Amino acid sequence: MPAPVDAKRAHAVGVQRLLESYRAVPAGAPIRLAKPTSNLFRARADNTVTGLDTSGLTGVIAVDAETRTADVAGMCTYENLVAATLQSGLAPLVVPQLKTITLGGAVTGLGIESTSFRNGLPHESVLEMDILTGAGEVLTASPHEHADLFRAFPNSYGTLGYAVRLRIDLEPVQPFVALSHVRFHSLLDLVGAMQDILETGRFDGDRVDYLDGVVFSAAESYLCLGRKTSAPGPVSDYTGQQIYYRSIRHDNGVTDDRLTVHDYLWRWDTDWFWCSEAFGAQNPQIRRLWPRRYRRSSVYGNLMKYEQRFHIGDRIEKIRGRPPRERVVQDIEVPIGRCAEFLQWFLDTVPITPIWLCPLRLQGENSWPLYPIRPHQSYVNVGFWSTVPVGATEGATNRLIERRVRELDGHKSLYSDSYYSREEFDELYGADSYRTVKNTYDPDSRLLDLYAKAVQRR
Repeated sequence: MPAPVDAKRAHAVGVQRLLESYRAVPAGAPIRLAKPTSNLFRARADNTVTGLDTSGLTGVIAVDAETRTADVAGMCTYENLVAATLQSGLAPLVVPQLKTITLGGAVTGLGIESTSFRNGLPHESVLEMDILTGAGEVLTASPHEHADLFRAFPNSYGTLGYAVRLRIDLEPVQPFVALSHVRFHSLLDLVGAMQDILETGRFDGDRVDYLDGVVFSAAESYLCLGRKTSAPGPVSDYTGQQIYYRSIRHDNGVTDDRLTVHDYLWRWDTDWFWCSEAFGAQNPQIRRLWPRRYRRSSVYGNLMKYEQRFHIGDRIEKIRGRPPRERVVQDIEVPIGRCAEFLQWFLDTVPITPIWLCPLRLQGENSWPLYPIRPHQSYVNVGFWSTVPVGATEGATNRLIERRVRELDGHKSLYSDSYYSREEFDELYGADSYRTVKNTYDPDSRLLDLYAKAVQRR
């Protein structure tokens, strides 16, 4: 099915605007995107240069139900992408948890969700991309054309270029998701069950289509198992007074739930997992007054940016006679065989709960050079997002976590604060491949270096 003429024309105009804004940036000045939202959680140096115009690159160009593919502009949010694909009974193979994550952002910065145990990471479902390189060219990259750029693009965070258009695979979905929340009293039992599901795709004989989990303590953890279904029936609503993560808790055994597929895909967005509690949005009295349309991750993210800008939290802590706090907002991956070990260490060392779990396994035979996790090996993404008292050195707790993850043969996502030395970073994130591709497609270094962006916060 060809893209509608209007959508193709609008996209072409958007690409032209992007190129014109690129050419308007003075030689030697840093190049950045002008984005209304961001899901990065690291501070950045002030920048007075006008960002590249992406206003025409926010839409879905076409959805082809026959081939189960979509052509999508790079700055299209998953919220808009999912709204378009669900009309055809389809969804992206991996839909990251937050509505304002863009497709281009999830590919260049990695993304993950509860289909990752069978579908891998978002960039693995990309068939081809049009990329604006640092040299000011728009090139089509695929496994067969500019393949070096195609494979190095994931985890490059815009330092090798910006995705202008992406063609991605889609998969069929059903109108509803039947959920089972399985309680575990042992971390070893929890991880063992995850490993069995990764190997068989089933739990107690039933098919598993979606898989993630939550750890509240070493003695209380859950796997949340989802199954696609068309069977009609009542569904829960966690966009109102009820809060999703609280609904999964129970004493023993298994509890069941049902959501529409739309509400399942965005079940974590309403309360930013559980982080809305920091803004009072889980207080029943405040929640009744908090408009439903403002219960979403983008609103909490903007509130957090104001907090960081004016150091509101530290000022409150000072009034209470307590030290400032260190932000620990991270996602890491460790091999599944080391997951229980990491979880127990984390619970003993870092005062943050709950903890999110998301198993994953790459789809293909090859690794991706800038995030070199191994094919055919199961990993678990562990997410934890809060603050702790500051330590003796800057980023003391984050540094401690980085060391432990490295000891366990794991990796850390780069969307938040990082403290690696250049040597550590180069070893972990494919420096040789990166430099070769960087020199080829950004020979004048118009775009930032990955270490400068991820660690030095430029």
